[in-house]
Amino acid sequence: MAKTTIKQVKARQIYDSRANPTVEVDVILECGVMGRGLVPSGASTGKHEAIELRDNNPQRLGGKSVLNAVKNVNELIGPRIVGLDAMDQSLIDNLLLEIDGTPNKAKMGANAILGVSMATAWAAANAQGIPLYRYLGGSNARILPVPMIQIIGGGMHANGSIDIQDYMVVPVGAGSFAEAIEMVVNVYHGTRQVFAGKGKPVSVADEGGFWPTFKHNTEGLDLLVAGIEKAGYRPGEDIAIALDVAASHFYEDGKYCFSLENRKMDQEEFADILVSWVDKYPIISIEDGMAEDDWEGWKILTKKMKSRIQLVGDDLFVTNIDRIQRGVENGIGNSVLIKLNQIGTLTETMQAIELTKNAGYLPVVSARSGETEDASIVHLAIATGAGQLKVGSVARSERGAKWNEGIRIEEQLGAMGIYPGKELFKRIIK
Repeated sequence: MAKTTIKQVKARQIYDSRANPTVEVDVILECGVMGRGLVPSGASTGKHEAIELRDNNPQRLGGKSVLNAVKNVNELIGPRIVGLDAMDQSLIDNLLLEIDGTPNKAKMGANAILGVSMATAWAAANAQGIPLYRYLGGSNARILPVPMIQIIGGGMHANGSIDIQDYMVVPVGAGSFAEAIEMVVNVYHGTRQVFAGKGKPVSVADEGGFWPTFKHNTEGLDLLVAGIEKAGYRPGEDIAIALDVAASHFYEDGKYCFSLENRKMDQEEFADILVSWVDKYPIISIEDGMAEDDWEGWKILTKKMKSRIQLVGDDLFVTNIDRIQRGVENGIGNSVLIKLNQIGTLTETMQAIELTKNAGYLPVVSARSGETEDASIVHLAIATGAGQLKVGSVARSERGAKWNEGIRIEEQLGAMGIYPGKELFKRIIK
């Protein structure tokens, strides 16, 4: 038998950063080498995402246990892939889709399928004695991602305390990935000082950013600019701002409803609000500026913004090739958020990134609000040359695990490594 032949597949229930159950899978090869996949979970989920299978037993972990997904791996999926070569990633991923047989992974669960897919890739890479980014990307894997890092967390990441979900920074002026993280850490602590000076709480939201208590949504932008300046950086030059609006969560009956400001807006009015923010603040990127099925609203927003900023579709595209293709054909947005568990296999995720890049859009590889210590997405971002990585904040160890892995990989790459900085955005911003 080849040393990379799969000998055993074993899944278990573990817990994520929100103390919710999730799936972990080990794939063990004939040579004794193991690969492990830990599956993340989102709070702000699009309705077109692949299905995360939970048990819905109110007597067990509030209905959130994943024992059925674990059972599916151990009893249904595992026996079908034992004896296959872990190096055949696409073959195994296609078999996983065949075993499930549904368009949205509803039978086996995307969490079961993704755990197996990730663990298989890690096992193959470990058997070769090379990092996952090199195994997946070959010699072309040398572009370090520009970080998109949360400083203030709102929306569903902070119990709906404000309407906007994420106020983030992008270190466009950094000369390296390590410097980029250092700059953001300085901004994080600078913003903490600004919060403290204004009597704001400095407790943290799900992804490590500060938990907001604002009177209006632009207060977050004002405080973030102050935090950048407090850290000694130039807003827009050294550090730009990115927003995850997560508009689907306050879209009701064709209106965009800011509960914080008791305000209802139609598509045109809401697009104008976002344009006014871009006029006033150093914003380089807006994610989910319109709702997931408001294609007309997205057309309006894209037309108004033109090529001024990055317009990222998350709930709109859900890492789904068909939805991404529809967006490209209609000229909607210019960037796609990429999440492994939105689609369910590594192969499908890499195909989505390839389609995004070939269309001239920018991919943004992203974590979820419910995370683990797994750093696979860092390797994925570098393997595919995606160019951007969104993980949450710089606080909390499930976030730091990803940023620290990026620092290590940059060190490994040495002179081969490229940190694109603001040059990356020149592909879409004119």
